[in-house]
Amino acid sequence: MTGKPFRRKPLFRVFVWGCGTTSLLITVLAVWIGVSLFAGPDLMELNEYHPFRSVEARERYLERDDQRAEAWPVPVESRYVSTLCGDTFVRISGPMDAPPLVLLPSASAGSLFWLPNIEALTAEYRVYAVDNIFDFGRSVFRREFKTPDDFMLWLDQLFNALELGDEINLMGISYGGWLASQYALHSPERLHRVVLIAPVATLFPLTGEWAWRGLLAMVPHPRFLGSITNWLFADLIELDPALVEEMVADVYLGLRCFKTKMLVTPTVLTDTDLHNLTMPLLFMVGENEKLYPAADAITRLRETAPGVEVEVIPGAGHDLTYVQTELVNAKVLEFLGRP
Repeated sequence: MTGKPFRRKPLFRVFVWGCGTTSLLITVLAVWIGVSLFAGPDLMELNEYHPFRSVEARERYLERDDQRAEAWPVPVESRYVSTLCGDTFVRISGPMDAPPLVLLPSASAGSLFWLPNIEALTAEYRVYAVDNIFDFGRSVFRREFKTPDDFMLWLDQLFNALELGDEINLMGISYGGWLASQYALHSPERLHRVVLIAPVATLFPLTGEWAWRGLLAMVPHPRFLGSITNWLFADLIELDPALVEEMVADVYLGLRCFKTKMLVTPTVLTDTDLHNLTMPLLFMVGENEKLYPAADAITRLRETAPGVEVEVIPGAGHDLTYVQTELVNAKVLEFLGRP
Protein backbone atom coordinates (compact mmCIF):
# COMPACT_ATOMS: atom_id res chain seq x y z
CA MET A 1 0.00 0.00 0.00
CA THR A 2 1.50 3.30 -1.06
CA GLY A 3 0.63 6.89 -0.43
CA LYS A 4 2.01 10.22 0.67
CA PRO A 5 3.21 10.29 4.28
CA PHE A 6 1.49 12.55 6.80
CA ARG A 7 3.22 15.94 6.60
CA ARG A 8 3.78 17.49 10.03
CA LYS A 9 6.43 20.00 9.05
CA PRO A 10 4.21 22.77 7.67
CA LEU A 11 1.92 22.57 10.71
CA PHE A 12 4.94 22.71 13.00
CA ARG A 13 6.20 25.76 11.12
CA VAL A 14 2.83 27.46 11.50
CA PHE A 15 2.91 26.74 15.24
CA VAL A 16 6.44 28.10 15.59
CA TRP A 17 5.62 31.14 13.47
CA GLY A 18 2.52 31.84 15.55
CA CYS A 19 4.42 31.58 18.83
CA GLY A 20 7.19 33.77 17.46
CA THR A 21 4.75 36.41 16.30
CA THR A 22 2.98 36.43 19.64
CA SER A 23 6.29 36.75 21.50
CA LEU A 24 7.31 39.58 19.20
CA LEU A 25 4.07 41.43 19.81
CA ILE A 26 4.45 41.03 23.58
CA THR A 27 8.05 42.25 23.39
CA VAL A 28 7.07 45.26 21.28
CA LEU A 29 4.26 46.07 23.72
CA ALA A 30 6.60 45.79 26.72
CA VAL A 31 9.20 48.02 25.04
CA TRP A 32 6.55 50.57 24.10
CA ILE A 33 5.24 50.66 27.67
CA GLY A 34 8.78 50.96 29.03
CA VAL A 35 9.63 53.82 26.71
CA SER A 36 6.35 55.52 27.58
CA LEU A 37 7.01 55.16 31.29
CA PHE A 38 10.57 56.39 31.32
CA ALA A 39 10.55 58.97 28.54
CA GLY A 40 10.20 62.48 29.87
CA PRO A 41 9.32 65.64 28.01
CA ASP A 42 12.07 67.82 26.60
CA LEU A 43 11.80 70.69 29.04
CA MET A 44 14.16 72.81 26.94
CA GLU A 45 11.41 73.11 24.35
CA LEU A 46 8.30 73.99 26.31
CA ASN A 47 5.65 75.09 23.85
CA GLU A 48 2.41 76.99 24.18
CA TYR A 49 0.35 73.87 24.88
CA HIS A 50 2.69 72.19 27.39
CA PRO A 51 2.10 69.78 29.17
CA PHE A 52 -0.44 68.62 26.57
CA ARG A 53 0.36 66.85 23.31
CA SER A 54 -1.19 69.57 21.17
CA VAL A 55 -3.45 72.60 21.24
CA GLU A 56 -6.38 70.37 20.30
CA ALA A 57 -5.54 67.94 23.12
CA ARG A 58 -5.45 70.80 25.62
CA GLU A 59 -8.83 72.10 24.49
CA ARG A 60 -10.37 68.63 24.58
CA TYR A 61 -9.11 67.91 28.11
CA LEU A 62 -10.01 71.31 29.59
CA GLU A 63 -13.48 71.19 28.06
CA ARG A 64 -14.09 67.87 29.81
CA ASP A 65 -12.66 69.27 33.05
CA ASP A 66 -15.02 72.25 32.83
CA GLN A 67 -17.98 69.92 32.35
CA ARG A 68 -17.03 67.84 35.38
CA ALA A 69 -16.41 70.95 37.48
CA GLU A 70 -20.07 71.96 37.08
CA ALA A 71 -20.83 69.36 39.75
CA TRP A 72 -18.74 71.23 42.37
CA PRO A 73 -21.47 71.70 44.99
CA VAL A 74 -20.28 74.90 46.73
CA PRO A 75 -18.99 78.31 45.64
CA VAL A 76 -15.42 78.03 44.38
CA GLU A 77 -12.52 80.30 43.52
CA SER A 78 -10.17 78.88 40.89
CA ARG A 79 -6.61 80.12 41.09
CA TYR A 80 -3.24 79.47 39.46
CA VAL A 81 -0.42 79.77 41.99
CA SER A 82 3.03 80.49 40.60
CA THR A 83 6.07 78.62 41.96
CA LEU A 84 9.56 77.87 40.67
CA CYS A 85 8.26 74.43 39.76
CA GLY A 86 5.43 75.78 37.61
CA ASP A 87 1.87 77.02 37.96
CA THR A 88 -0.37 75.07 40.32
CA PHE A 89 -4.13 75.03 39.83
CA VAL A 90 -6.12 75.17 43.07
CA ARG A 91 -9.87 75.13 43.72
CA ILE A 92 -10.62 77.11 46.91
CA SER A 93 -13.88 76.82 48.80
CA GLY A 94 -15.18 77.43 52.30
CA PRO A 95 -15.24 80.36 54.75
CA MET A 96 -12.28 82.71 54.36
CA ASP A 97 -11.66 82.81 58.12
CA ALA A 98 -11.85 79.03 58.61
CA PRO A 99 -8.77 76.86 59.29
CA PRO A 100 -6.94 75.75 56.12
CA LEU A 101 -7.30 72.21 54.78
CA VAL A 102 -5.21 71.18 51.76
CA LEU A 103 -6.33 68.18 49.68
CA LEU A 104 -3.89 66.17 47.55
CA PRO A 105 -5.51 63.84 44.96
CA SER A 106 -4.63 60.36 43.77
CA ALA A 107 -2.51 59.69 40.68
CA SER A 108 -4.12 60.28 37.26
CA ALA A 109 -6.72 62.47 38.92
CA GLY A 110 -7.04 66.09 39.91
CA SER A 111 -8.90 68.16 42.45
CA LEU A 112 -12.26 66.94 41.13
CA PHE A 113 -11.55 63.57 42.72
CA TRP A 114 -12.79 65.19 45.97
CA LEU A 115 -16.26 65.95 44.62
CA PRO A 116 -18.00 63.55 47.05
CA ASN A 117 -16.32 65.15 50.08
CA ILE A 118 -16.05 68.86 49.33
CA GLU A 119 -19.45 70.02 50.58
CA ALA A 120 -19.01 68.48 54.01
CA LEU A 121 -15.40 69.63 54.38
CA THR A 122 -16.06 73.24 53.40
CA ALA A 123 -18.68 73.64 56.11
CA GLU A 124 -15.86 73.97 58.64
CA TYR A 125 -12.65 74.56 56.66
CA ARG A 126 -11.15 76.77 54.01
CA VAL A 127 -10.38 73.97 51.56
CA TYR A 128 -7.59 74.11 48.97
CA ALA A 129 -8.08 71.25 46.49
CA VAL A 130 -4.91 70.95 44.44
CA ASP A 131 -4.21 69.59 40.96
CA ASN A 132 -0.92 67.71 41.34
CA ILE A 133 1.61 69.73 39.35
CA PHE A 134 3.20 66.65 37.73
CA ASP A 135 0.08 64.74 36.75
CA PHE A 136 -3.22 65.09 34.92
CA GLY A 137 -5.10 68.31 35.62
CA ARG A 138 -4.74 72.03 35.00
CA SER A 139 -1.38 72.55 36.72
CA VAL A 140 1.61 73.25 34.48
CA PHE A 141 5.05 72.03 35.56
CA ARG A 142 8.24 73.78 34.41
CA ARG A 143 10.77 71.24 35.62
CA GLU A 144 10.98 67.49 35.91
CA PHE A 145 10.05 65.81 39.17
CA LYS A 146 12.48 62.98 39.87
CA THR A 147 12.56 62.56 43.66
CA PRO A 148 10.27 63.16 46.65
CA ASP A 149 12.37 66.25 47.45
CA ASP A 150 11.13 67.86 44.24
CA PHE A 151 7.57 67.57 45.52
CA MET A 152 8.57 68.92 48.93
CA LEU A 153 10.04 72.04 47.29
CA TRP A 154 6.84 72.48 45.30
CA LEU A 155 4.56 72.11 48.34
CA ASP A 156 6.68 74.50 50.41
CA GLN A 157 6.42 77.16 47.71
CA LEU A 158 2.73 76.48 47.15
CA PHE A 159 1.87 76.81 50.84
CA ASN A 160 3.95 79.98 51.11
CA ALA A 161 2.27 81.54 48.07
CA LEU A 162 -1.16 80.70 49.50
CA GLU A 163 -0.08 82.24 52.83
CA LEU A 164 -1.29 79.22 54.79
CA GLY A 165 1.05 79.73 57.75
CA ASP A 166 2.11 76.92 60.08
CA GLU A 167 -1.22 75.43 61.16
CA ILE A 168 -2.06 73.55 57.97
CA ASN A 169 -4.38 70.55 57.93
CA LEU A 170 -3.19 68.23 55.16
CA MET A 171 -5.13 65.33 53.67
CA GLY A 172 -4.13 63.10 50.77
CA ILE A 173 -5.53 59.99 49.14
CA SER A 174 -3.58 57.20 47.42
CA TYR A 175 -0.59 58.88 45.71
CA GLY A 176 -1.61 62.12 47.40
CA GLY A 177 -1.59 60.25 50.71
CA TRP A 178 2.00 59.21 50.11
CA LEU A 179 2.91 62.82 49.27
CA ALA A 180 1.22 63.97 52.49
CA SER A 181 3.26 61.45 54.51
CA GLN A 182 6.46 62.71 52.88
CA TYR A 183 5.59 66.30 53.70
CA ALA A 184 4.76 65.36 57.28
CA LEU A 185 8.34 64.11 57.61
CA HIS A 186 9.76 67.06 55.70
CA SER A 187 8.03 69.96 57.49
CA PRO A 188 6.18 68.73 60.59
CA GLU A 189 6.34 72.19 62.13
CA ARG A 190 3.98 73.53 59.46
CA LEU A 191 1.23 70.98 60.03
CA HIS A 192 -1.63 70.95 62.50
CA ARG A 193 -3.19 67.59 61.63
CA VAL A 194 -2.66 65.05 58.84
CA VAL A 195 -5.04 62.53 57.25
CA LEU A 196 -3.70 59.72 55.06
CA ILE A 197 -6.43 57.92 53.11
CA ALA A 198 -5.31 54.60 51.60
CA PRO A 199 -1.82 55.96 50.84
CA VAL A 200 -0.05 54.08 48.07
CA ALA A 201 3.17 52.34 49.24
CA THR A 202 3.97 54.23 52.50
CA LEU A 203 3.60 51.11 54.65
CA PHE A 204 4.32 48.28 52.20
CA PRO A 205 5.91 47.97 48.75
CA LEU A 206 3.63 47.85 45.75
CA THR A 207 2.68 44.30 44.87
CA GLY A 208 3.41 42.39 41.70
CA GLU A 209 -0.29 42.32 40.87
CA TRP A 210 -0.42 46.10 41.05
CA ALA A 211 2.67 46.31 38.83
CA TRP A 212 1.34 44.21 35.96
CA ARG A 213 -2.08 45.82 36.14
CA GLY A 214 -0.41 49.22 36.18
CA LEU A 215 1.65 48.37 33.12
CA LEU A 216 -1.46 47.29 31.23
CA ALA A 217 -3.15 50.53 32.26
CA MET A 218 -0.47 52.49 30.40
CA VAL A 219 -1.82 51.14 27.12
CA PRO A 220 -4.16 53.90 25.90
CA HIS A 221 -7.35 51.86 25.67
CA PRO A 222 -10.27 51.76 28.13
CA ARG A 223 -10.22 47.95 28.30
CA PHE A 224 -6.65 47.93 29.59
CA LEU A 225 -7.38 50.76 32.03
CA GLY A 226 -10.24 48.71 33.42
CA SER A 227 -7.76 46.05 34.49
CA ILE A 228 -6.56 48.18 37.39
CA THR A 229 -9.60 50.41 37.93
CA ASN A 230 -12.05 47.52 38.25
CA TRP A 231 -9.63 45.80 40.62
CA LEU A 232 -9.09 48.80 42.90
CA PHE A 233 -12.72 49.98 42.79
CA ALA A 234 -14.46 46.61 43.05
CA ASP A 235 -16.92 47.83 45.69
CA LEU A 236 -17.80 50.94 43.70
CA ILE A 237 -18.51 48.82 40.62
CA GLU A 238 -21.26 47.06 42.56
CA LEU A 239 -22.61 50.37 43.84
CA ASP A 240 -22.30 52.56 40.72
CA PRO A 241 -20.71 50.92 37.64
CA ALA A 242 -21.46 54.00 35.51
CA LEU A 243 -19.28 56.13 37.78
CA VAL A 244 -16.37 53.72 37.38
CA GLU A 245 -16.79 53.86 33.62
CA GLU A 246 -16.67 57.67 33.86
CA MET A 247 -13.43 57.45 35.85
CA VAL A 248 -11.89 55.15 33.25
CA ALA A 249 -12.95 57.55 30.51
CA ASP A 250 -11.32 60.46 32.35
CA VAL A 251 -8.01 58.62 32.77
CA TYR A 252 -8.11 57.46 29.15
CA LEU A 253 -8.62 61.05 28.05
CA GLY A 254 -5.65 62.10 30.17
CA LEU A 255 -3.40 59.46 28.61
CA ARG A 256 -4.37 60.66 25.14
CA CYS A 257 -4.07 64.38 25.88
CA PHE A 258 -0.96 64.73 28.05
CA LYS A 259 2.66 64.21 27.10
CA THR A 260 4.03 61.03 28.61
CA LYS A 261 5.88 61.41 31.89
CA MET A 262 6.80 59.12 34.76
CA LEU A 263 5.62 59.87 38.27
CA VAL A 264 8.10 59.60 41.10
CA THR A 265 7.85 56.05 42.45
CA PRO A 266 6.23 56.10 45.91
CA THR A 267 8.42 54.72 48.67
CA VAL A 268 7.89 52.84 51.93
CA LEU A 269 8.43 54.67 55.20
CA THR A 270 10.93 53.11 57.57
CA ASP A 271 10.09 52.29 61.17
CA THR A 272 12.06 55.37 62.18
CA ASP A 273 10.05 57.50 59.74
CA LEU A 274 6.79 56.26 61.20
CA HIS A 275 8.04 56.83 64.74
CA ASN A 276 8.90 60.42 63.78
CA LEU A 277 5.34 61.22 62.71
CA THR A 278 4.56 62.95 65.97
CA MET A 279 1.79 65.34 64.89
CA PRO A 280 -1.83 64.16 65.19
CA LEU A 281 -2.25 61.78 62.25
CA LEU A 282 -5.18 59.69 61.05
CA PHE A 283 -4.62 56.66 58.82
CA MET A 284 -7.79 55.58 57.04
CA VAL A 285 -8.14 52.41 54.96
CA GLY A 286 -10.98 50.37 53.51
CA GLU A 287 -11.33 46.84 54.81
CA ASN A 288 -11.16 45.55 51.20
CA GLU A 289 -8.04 47.54 50.24
CA LYS A 290 -6.14 45.83 47.39
CA LEU A 291 -2.77 47.61 47.65
CA TYR A 292 -2.06 45.92 50.99
CA PRO A 293 -4.13 44.03 53.56
CA ALA A 294 -5.81 46.46 55.93
CA ALA A 295 -5.02 44.20 58.89
CA ASP A 296 -1.30 44.23 58.06
CA ALA A 297 -1.33 48.03 57.86
CA ILE A 298 -2.94 48.29 61.29
CA THR A 299 -0.44 45.84 62.78
CA ARG A 300 2.57 47.73 61.46
CA LEU A 301 1.28 51.09 62.66
CA ARG A 302 0.48 49.79 66.13
CA GLU A 303 3.95 48.29 66.43
CA THR A 304 5.94 51.25 65.08
CA ALA A 305 3.73 54.32 65.52
CA PRO A 306 1.14 53.68 68.23
CA GLY A 307 0.28 57.37 68.31
CA VAL A 308 -1.22 57.20 64.81
CA GLU A 309 -4.98 56.81 64.84
CA VAL A 310 -6.43 54.17 62.56
CA GLU A 311 -9.87 53.90 61.00
CA VAL A 312 -10.93 50.87 58.95
CA ILE A 313 -13.89 51.67 56.71
CA PRO A 314 -16.23 48.70 56.22
CA GLY A 315 -17.58 47.60 52.85
CA ALA A 316 -15.02 49.54 50.83
CA GLY A 317 -11.54 49.30 49.38
CA HIS A 318 -9.46 51.91 47.58
CA ASP A 319 -12.78 53.51 46.63
CA LEU A 320 -13.73 54.33 50.24
CA THR A 321 -14.34 58.07 49.65
CA TYR A 322 -16.99 57.18 47.07
CA VAL A 323 -18.49 54.03 48.56
CA GLN A 324 -18.64 55.26 52.17
CA THR A 325 -18.66 59.03 51.62
CA GLU A 326 -20.69 60.06 54.66
CA LEU A 327 -18.75 57.82 57.03
CA VAL A 328 -15.39 59.01 55.70
CA ASN A 329 -16.46 62.66 55.96
CA ALA A 330 -17.68 62.17 59.53
CA LYS A 331 -14.48 60.45 60.63
CA VAL A 332 -12.29 63.09 59.02
CA LEU A 333 -14.22 66.04 60.46
CA GLU A 334 -14.29 64.51 63.93
CA PHE A 335 -10.50 64.01 63.83
CA LEU A 336 -9.69 67.44 62.41
CA GLY A 337 -12.04 69.22 64.80
CA ARG A 338 -10.32 68.16 67.98
CA PRO A 339 -8.49 70.89 69.93
